[in-house]
Amino acid sequence: MRSSKQDIIDFLKRDFAPSLANCEIEEVTEKGASLVWRVGVNDLRPGNTISGPTIMTLADFAMYAAILGEIGIVGLAVTTNMNINFLRKPSADQNLRGICKLIKVGKALIVAEVWIYSVDQMDEPVAHVTGTYSIPPKNQK
Repeated sequence: MRSSKQDIIDFLKRDFAPSLANCEIEEVTEKGASLVWRVGVNDLRPGNTISGPTIMTLADFAMYAAILGEIGIVGLAVTTNMNINFLRKPSADQNLRGICKLIKVGKALIVAEVWIYSVDQMDEPVAHVTGTYSIPPKNQK
């Protein structure tokens, strides 16, 4: 049972409001999602760049949104693995966009990838992330 972008936003506002503080879900598509992270001073690290944890948070959130869009609102879907390759320095004065595609949607595990970009340089990714989520059995929500 798929969920719409608005279904996901409503769920997050109700059950996990802090997740939307710096992040906007732009689009939820079939087996995908696009999110924008509004970069603030707390996301920067020395060297005038965006911190790795900020980039990883965006990637994880993009996977979660894409998964909820594909399988419905399953709050207990959890990250079981995440790998990240930092490809280039992001623009510290630009927001980040994460574009997620679900690679494999199984009954118990979902594998995804996320490309992260500075919004002013959508042709040059700053990171590539792959991850796996565990989906709880149907009797758990």
